[in-house]
Amino acid sequence: MLNWLKQNAEQARSKLTAEASKFKNKGFMEAVVNGCALVAAADGNIDASEKQKMAGFIERADELQHFEMRQVIEVFQKAAGDFEFDHGIGKASALKVIGKIKGNEEQARLLVRVVCAIGAADGDFDAQEKAMVSEIVRELGLNAADFDL
Repeated sequence: MLNWLKQNAEQARSKLTAEASKFKNKGFMEAVVNGCALVAAADGNIDASEKQKMAGFIERADELQHFEMRQVIEVFQKAAGDFEFDHGIGKASALKVIGKIKGNEEQARLLVRVVCAIGAADGDFDAQEKAMVSEIVRELGLNAADFDL
């Protein structure tokens, strides 16, 4: 049973990686990174440990490996800085960036799967993180039930 779970998790991650590699454009990367920031800030702020965890995840994430790391970090730092300045402004700014891919359902669905993986990365996809992902889903015009939210 454990081997089956492990194998299926690895297959799902490989599939996400393959799908993400189709979208090697800056707009998609910015949307994904802003989604990461939204999930990290789901509890009201992004503290130092969350920044480190998110930076580490972004650095190691197969889904983002084809993007230049310097650009990914710059986008995340800007998003995190917006949240530090004012949570409402950070949230609105991140949702605006995410909304730019609304017309592309394939990219939108992949973004949601990536931020769900980020929310679950620590083993605890909590209610605040799920609520934030649900808000991202609404912003993208998708159905939350499709993602078990």
